[in-house]
Amino acid sequence: MNLLAANAAATCTSKGEEDNTTTSTGVPDHRLGSARSGNSWAFRELVCANQSVVYSLALRILGVREDAQELAQDVFMLLHHYLADVHSVSHLRFWLRKTTCHRAIDRLRRRARVAVLPLDAVAELEAPAEDNDLLMDRRLRQFIAQLPAMPRAVLLLRYQEDLDPPEIAMTLGLPLNTVKSHLRRSLALLRSRCSGLLESGTEKRK
Repeated sequence: MNLLAANAAATCTSKGEEDNTTTSTGVPDHRLGSARSGNSWAFRELVCANQSVVYSLALRILGVREDAQELAQDVFMLLHHYLADVHSVSHLRFWLRKTTCHRAIDRLRRRARVAVLPLDAVAELEAPAEDNDLLMDRRLRQFIAQLPAMPRAVLLLRYQEDLDPPEIAMTLGLPLNTVKSHLRRSLALLRSRCSGLLESGTEKRK
C-alpha cells in the first residue's frame, strides 16, 4: 500500500473516533472505480464515507476504543489490498461488515476475557435518550457487551446494522439456523436481565 492510502485509513478512522454520529454516505460507483484504478484520493473518500460504520461496529464488539480504532485501520488497509475484488458499493459495505466482524471476533477469542463496553463509550455512540429511558438503555448496552463474541456480532448486525438473518448468515459465514438460534437465545437472555433491572428499579422506588 502506498503512503497516501495508509494515511487515509489512519486519518479518517481517527476522525471517526471523534465524531461517531456520522453515518456511511452513498459513494458513486464511478468513485469506487477510480479507487480500484489506483486513485488514492478516491480511496480516501471511500474510507471517510464508511469510517463510522466500521469503527462503531468494531467498538460494539471489542469494547475498547483503542482496539476498535486499530482494527478499523487494519480493515481499510486490507480493503486497499483487496479492492480489485470489490465490484459495487453494496458489495463494499458487505465486505467491510464481514471483515470487521471476523477480525473483531478473532481478537476477542484471543483475549483472556471478554471486555465490557464502558458506559462513557456507549454514550458517545448513541443519540441522547429520554431521561427515564437512559439507565435502561445503558444497562442494555452493557448486557450486549457481555455476550460471547459470535452472539454479540449477530445481535449487533441485526439491530445496529439492520441486517436480516439471511444477510447475517452470509456476512458471518454461519448457517441460517445458527444465526436464528443466536438471536433467539440472546434476546431471551436480554429480556430476562432487563426484567430483573425493571423489578429492581420498582422495588427501590417503593
